Amino acid sequence: MNKRLVAFILAFSASLIYGVSFTIAKEVMPLYIKPFGFILLRVAGATLLFWFISLSIPKEKIVFNDFIRIFFAALFGVVINMLAFFKGLSLTTPINGSVIMTTSPIIVLLFSFKILRDKITIKKIIGILLGMTGAIILVTYGPKAVYNAPNIRWGNFLIFINASSYGLYLIVAKPLLKKYHPFHLVKWMYLMGLVMVIPFGLGEVQEANWYLIPIDALYKIGFIVFFTTFLTYLFNLLALRSLKATTLSVFLYLQPLIASIYAIFMGSDNLTSIKLIAASLIFLGVYLVSYRKK
Repeated sequence: MNKRLVAFILAFSASLIYGVSFTIAKEVMPLYIKPFGFILLRVAGATLLFWFISLSIPKEKIVFNDFIRIFFAALFGVVINMLAFFKGLSLTTPINGSVIMTTSPIIVLLFSFKILRDKITIKKIIGILLGMTGAIILVTYGPKAVYNAPNIRWGNFLIFINASSYGLYLIVAKPLLKKYHPFHLVKWMYLMGLVMVIPFGLGEVQEANWYLIPIDALYKIGFIVFFTTFLTYLFNLLALRSLKATTLSVFLYLQPLIASIYAIFMGSDNLTSIKLIAASLIFLGVYLVSYRKK
């Protein structure tokens, strides 16, 4: 199968998982476990999984200077990205978080131009703006569930920091994927990230009353650890080997679309002409950014 097609499938699969993760994470946190404690569980679980899988592939020697770049990939892609996102989500609403995350492809486009010297084309700009418009329409006209949002302004700011950090992570990780296998890259990235998040999350993990957490909440925590952390980071790294950082980031616009489809399927939302228009804008935007002449 064509490598680029496989990359698109992986990027779509990651967006599919992310699309249902906003609400699942909000149902667990901060009711049963606080944000930073949840992050520690995510990173620790994913680190064990990545190191275990890396044992099945040939070893690679990583150049010492590349560990510096891996450190920054861990800082932006694991530590700041996750801590800011979950803390922000605990303070604001999933809808606000979804809207603010639509700024990430624009940030990636600017970083790619400045750092990787990628060209900024009219087609990419139009595609990003169309996708952003469709995503904002979807989350604006989505189901208005009531959530505990004690500090929306600060939460929104942290979500924006998360989007910016994720953009930097894609730019930093891209050159490393040309030199190393994704499994070896991500195992070191997560190990460094784990060391950095322990001081933030250890106390909150110890505070959680694990005996009183219901079984369905434990399943949701497991879903976030395995699917939203382990699989999505792996899928995105594999996709990034064949796609530009700008192209991969625009798949972010599929997340509110998938969340809306999930809500319709669960009976908490309904299909309208406005949502169909928004979905069309998203697909058109993704197509314009990802299309490449043979």
